[in-house]
Amino acid sequence: MANKNSRIEDFRIEHDSMGELQVPAEALWGAQTQRAVQNFPVSGQRMPREFIRAMGLVKAAAAEINGGFGLLGKGASRSIRKAALEVAAGGHDAHFPVDVFQTGSGTSCNMNANEVIATLASRAGRAKVHPNDHVNLGQSSNDVIPTAIRVSAQLATVEHLLPALRHLRRIIERRGRSLGKLTKTGRTHLMDAMPLTFAQEFGAWAAQLASAQERIEDALKRLRRLPIGGTAIGTGINADPRFGKAMAKALSTLAGTRFEPAANKFEGIASQDDAVELSGQLNALAVALMKISNDLRWMNSGPLAGLGEIELPALQPGSSIMPGKVNPVIPEAACMVCAQVMGHHTAITVAGQSGNFQLNVMLPLIAANLLDSIRLLGITMRLLADDAVAGLKPRPERVREALGRNPILVTALNPVIGYEKAAAIAKQAYREGRPVLEVAVEATGMDEKELRRLLDPAALTRGGIQGS
Repeated sequence: MANKNSRIEDFRIEHDSMGELQVPAEALWGAQTQRAVQNFPVSGQRMPREFIRAMGLVKAAAAEINGGFGLLGKGASRSIRKAALEVAAGGHDAHFPVDVFQTGSGTSCNMNANEVIATLASRAGRAKVHPNDHVNLGQSSNDVIPTAIRVSAQLATVEHLLPALRHLRRIIERRGRSLGKLTKTGRTHLMDAMPLTFAQEFGAWAAQLASAQERIEDALKRLRRLPIGGTAIGTGINADPRFGKAMAKALSTLAGTRFEPAANKFEGIASQDDAVELSGQLNALAVALMKISNDLRWMNSGPLAGLGEIELPALQPGSSIMPGKVNPVIPEAACMVCAQVMGHHTAITVAGQSGNFQLNVMLPLIAANLLDSIRLLGITMRLLADDAVAGLKPRPERVREALGRNPILVTALNPVIGYEKAAAIAKQAYREGRPVLEVAVEATGMDEKELRRLLDPAALTRGGIQGS
């Protein structure tokens, strides 16, 4: 409804199948979008830019195909395609006002795109373009929105997420190599354990990211299957039988990444398991990034009363009251992002199982959360790479001091003197605060040179039986 203080000239009258209503005079949208604006004043959160881009691409491809099939006049086909590509490029984002929390099929999103594109095409062409009869020709909200979810998520993953993931992995691998064979105390249960090199520790992080990349790329094989052409429930009513295959080919060309027609369009409309799977792999990536971020926080802790093994770049003052304090702000931000992604995955999981018979009815939520996870993770991985890992500095003296007093090194003596005697040496070294080498010389009577060889931390990072 119009604000009582608004002037009548600020609005125009539009109509749909339910009757007339006022629409802001400058709005490109029409009556059905306006009803959605009035019906869903929920969060103020609009659909993501990536989703609007995908909607534009879908409508552009449809106009091209329907024109080629002779179902749409050439003039209308050209004007719709041009307007849709403007939408895809972000030229009209202000005219997509519908809240994320709307009708579960995303019909309001589809009609928003149809109305905006129809208005633009009508202005540019000689004949009036109708949002349903022309822009939505051969389509239904029920196949358009699931298709737009897949297109937008695929593009965001390929263009944004995977490059950021590869970048972080390369930076971690490079820093691991640069730290060479610097050996440090390993930790299990947060307690001192056998030694390893920084390269080995960083290598484990890089391997986690490599596994995450493989899982995400595998999920994309199923996400690229598009249900477009299934229209209302999967039968393809009101669509040319060639439409689905042609749409996948046209979208592959427009988007620059591969799509294919879904073999079973009923599945692609009724279920969103492919989106849930990708979200699950993003969740696994968030788990890996939180582990890496927390490792960095622990290694940076102190620097005097904590581990103090590394020094992360100082980016900002860490306290409003304690002068000189600097905190690991990038890993902290990364952990919060990971928590958000995990929450998104829970919501997407609930939404994914909300397919009742032939249609899922939480599609806008799946789209918004999936794209937000992709965007947040991509940004965060670049921050971790460039503002944390790339500039961290090891503290070799601190590392060597802790390593030299680590009684767990005595593990290497198990094959030589047995577990119980080795345990007694470790306990004595703990109790007396002495280096394990010093206590071992006294307790075993072995040659100090031989003990140094057996307890050499660098040698222990290579594994194997030291006494052989």
